[in-house]
Amino acid sequence: MSPTSLAQAQRPIYRPRLSSVPRPPGRDLSGPELQAFVAELADRPELWIHHVKHDSTQRLYQELLSDDHLTVWLICWMDDHDTGFHDHDRSAGAVAVLSGAVREDRLAIGGPPRERTYTVNETFHFSPADIHRVRHAGADPAVTLHAYSPPLERMGAYAIDHDGVLVRHPVTSSEELRPQKPASELTPEARPETSGIRGAAPR
Repeated sequence: MSPTSLAQAQRPIYRPRLSSVPRPPGRDLSGPELQAFVAELADRPELWIHHVKHDSTQRLYQELLSDDHLTVWLICWMDDHDTGFHDHDRSAGAVAVLSGAVREDRLAIGGPPRERTYTVNETFHFSPADIHRVRHAGADPAVTLHAYSPPLERMGAYAIDHDGVLVRHPVTSSEELRPQKPASELTPEARPETSGIRGAAPR
């Protein structure tokens, strides 16, 4: 390797910062503000494209930003990847689809979930009160951006028990969300809290 090539190889790679993406300063963001943020970030591939990679056995995550008011993640999806139904505790959130497609289901008591498939350049947001499920859709791998405010620390993952009771499993933001087993199939030590809500099982 020539001295010039060696110097180039040792030179730090410059990567733009996510702080260059505009957002309201010094406070938490609402769902629509998060949706505008991820739409802007989606148009800045130099900030995230080097993190894209896929694994057929699990979703792959990369945290892009974490501060007092916001966390941002890049998530890569393949066939059968599925979060199961969950909430985001106290955090609002938004998603932008960078490639491929994902399907969002909003839990509805007494009827089937409300379903919508999102593809490249589409975005959506949700409130802390929303219970939803996101899963890979289509034949191609997918990549999405997720932003949460206040920063995501914990979530609730849901299952419908055989008698129609909606059961919430507390999980931390470091755990991978997956569809939950009905509480009746768990050992007594592993059974989570029960919400007391009854309704039709999601389909």
